[in-house]
Amino acid sequence: MTSHITTHVLDTGSGRPAVGVAATLGVRNDAGWSQIAEGITDGDGRIKDLGPEQVDAGDYRIEFQTGAYFGSSDTETFFPTVTLTFSLTDPTQHYHVPLLISPFAYSTYRGS
Repeated sequence: MTSHITTHVLDTGSGRPAVGVAATLGVRNDAGWSQIAEGITDGDGRIKDLGPEQVDAGDYRIEFQTGAYFGSSDTETFFPTVTLTFSLTDPTQHYHVPLLISPFAYSTYRGS
């Protein structure tokens, strides 16, 4: 089963999926941020079960442990973590939040 929020991490330095990247999903609430899920990228760099099957509108964030990923191959990196914060406005839609990483840069976009 695919969750409401999914992600895909690509290592643009190697041109391959980033396997084994740990990520946590959080939601903003009155007390700040609460973690609601966690996962690790699979052999294709994807986490298909990150989060619940359905979420409410609101602000969410995914924190990726990029330092540990690059450290596992003795690759220096400038970003030990990458945190992507985004707003869900339509709870009926699926939200895919990809991350493109290299040791000294990253980018993202709203996926489909």
